[in-house]
Amino acid sequence: MNEWITAINDALWSYVLIAALVGCGLWFTWRTHFVQFRMVGEMLRLLTDSAVDTIETQVKEKETEGKRRHISSFQAFAVSVATRVGTGNLAGVASAIAIGGPGAVFWMWVIALIGSATAFVESTLAQLFKLKHKDSFIGGPAYYIERGLHQHWMAVTFAVLLTAQFGLSNNSIQANTICDAMQEAFGWSPVWVGAALAAFALYIVFGGIQRVAQVSSVMVPVMAIGYLVLALVIVVMNIHEMPHVFKLIVFNAFGFEQMAGGGLGAAIMNGVKRGLFSNEAGEGSAPNVAATATVSHPVKQGFIQALGVFTDTLLVCSCTAFIILISGLYEVSDANGIALTQSALESKIGSAGPVFVAIAILLFAFSSIIGNYYYGEANIRFITKSKSVMTIYRICSAGVMVMFGALASFDLVWNIVDFFMAFLTACNLIAITLLGRYVFRLLDDYQQQKRQGVKDPVFHRDLFPEIKDVLEGWK
Repeated sequence: MNEWITAINDALWSYVLIAALVGCGLWFTWRTHFVQFRMVGEMLRLLTDSAVDTIETQVKEKETEGKRRHISSFQAFAVSVATRVGTGNLAGVASAIAIGGPGAVFWMWVIALIGSATAFVESTLAQLFKLKHKDSFIGGPAYYIERGLHQHWMAVTFAVLLTAQFGLSNNSIQANTICDAMQEAFGWSPVWVGAALAAFALYIVFGGIQRVAQVSSVMVPVMAIGYLVLALVIVVMNIHEMPHVFKLIVFNAFGFEQMAGGGLGAAIMNGVKRGLFSNEAGEGSAPNVAATATVSHPVKQGFIQALGVFTDTLLVCSCTAFIILISGLYEVSDANGIALTQSALESKIGSAGPVFVAIAILLFAFSSIIGNYYYGEANIRFITKSKSVMTIYRICSAGVMVMFGALASFDLVWNIVDFFMAFLTACNLIAITLLGRYVFRLLDDYQQQKRQGVKDPVFHRDLFPEIKDVLEGWK
């Protein structure tokens, strides 16, 4: 089975998906006038303001015994980054370098830079077409396909694909990586590690999106800052090697030697695949949590999620890549995935390296498990309101698939994810290309209000009289 999945993945990723991802990213970058670059200041301002608002809201909720419940932009950012910042940053980057060479890192950067415009579009659409839910808002690609394109069959197809990708197969990768890291560092059995992960994940997911948001908003900053500090220390200690590292990345991304040997294609394909798995721009996952945020204008979540792509790839992925390339072990070691990252760290900071990575990947990947679960939940709710179906999904997502990932092989779990990711991304790219016109008008509206001196722009659904009736999440 693994062989034919690999063959299909190679065909899809070699031709179809790379062209579609790059093409859409460039189109959205052009139509939004390079929004991901010129609006970085606004992105940071919104995130900072939201973080302060989150703290104030939590205090008020305690005073009112939790009667006020909503998801802030910062919490939505934390949940989405929780799924982005995870296995892809440590194991995925290592796998891309091991298979595609140092040049794969360059193509990861490219897909992040242009893909952040795609992330802006899809998350803004999720906010525009969101619906009111009992505890917060709910939405995502299935909802904007249904309400914006009026294609129920396509919306259900997307919901099924996303549930299979994130709620099920992605969680197997997270568990697989955690178990590999724990076995490498401590010699712990994957069976017992997987069982412990499944038990804790089940406890978290049965608490709902508020519990997911609360856990992620604590875990994500801690794990990201800790890992970035360590990587920065290693880079500073080896600063004299950084010019060689950058030369290695660029030369292998465009070098004639790679073209002649077929390595250029491997670098591009693996860089794009692992870049997409890591930052998820265009895949249609982050919009599911972007829709839950309570904001005054849809564009705000577009900005926040575009910033998430930069955070994931340009910061965390780059740190992992630098550590591996400085070590030089990608050329001489047979290790792949998380084991390569652990070996690279061990070569620089000693035996503490594998232990640190094991702890870091536990936080990274576990937060991804609970974030992935919610993506699936939002789409299960789109398909059916059955409580029994939701219960079965929770058990499968946080229990069964976590245990499967703990026991399955590295190649099998990654091939399954690549398979579903290809079809999921294609479906979402079609939808956001057709609906992008609404985002362009929203961005113009936001910028016009800012030019008029409005500090906090507000959206009214009267802006879109042609679809006013389906914008139930807005006044």
